[in-house]
Amino acid sequence: MSESTYRLAVIVGSTRDGRFGPTVAKWFTEQAARHGGMEIDLIDLALHPLPARLSGEPSTEDAAALAEVTPRLERADAFVVLTPEYNHSYPASLKTLIDWHYTQWRAKPVAFVSYGGLAGGLRAVEHLRPVFTELHAVPVREQVSFHSPWGKFDADGRHLDAEAGEQAAGAAKVMLDQLTWWALSLREARAARPYGA
Repeated sequence: MSESTYRLAVIVGSTRDGRFGPTVAKWFTEQAARHGGMEIDLIDLALHPLPARLSGEPSTEDAAALAEVTPRLERADAFVVLTPEYNHSYPASLKTLIDWHYTQWRAKPVAFVSYGGLAGGLRAVEHLRPVFTELHAVPVREQVSFHSPWGKFDADGRHLDAEAGEQAAGAAKVMLDQLTWWALSLREARAARPYGA
């Protein structure tokens, strides 16, 4: 990996049946691939169910699930969280992932792509920002949100409205520009001065 390339973990937060998350993930990973400069690791929480019980030692099965996900978060230089809005907040599956980890988030940037009804998942993101800040991660300012997106994408995650698709792609580029700056800068800083708050 070159000095100008970083590892990006893209986290699909919803695990519900019939979820829209995979469509958003297809759209976003295409935008990220176009942007370039990163190795993308898609972590779909529906494929890696984590234990809800946070106390004590995880069971053998739970430990295996964590062993699949934890090293991938550790290797990442940055994160993009794809989240729906459930009851004015984010899914329990996402909170479980966050709470099972600590050092893996520290001194790394996090960006958000949200979707939902009229609010477009923005309330979920506003709940996530202070949680990641508490874990010493760095939420970037720009984000992408999709308001009532159902029926507006094809099966490959392409926006059916060309103008709206261009606007969303433009927002993704601005967000990825910011994320890239933080990812490279914080990786250099962690290498020069290991973070220990």
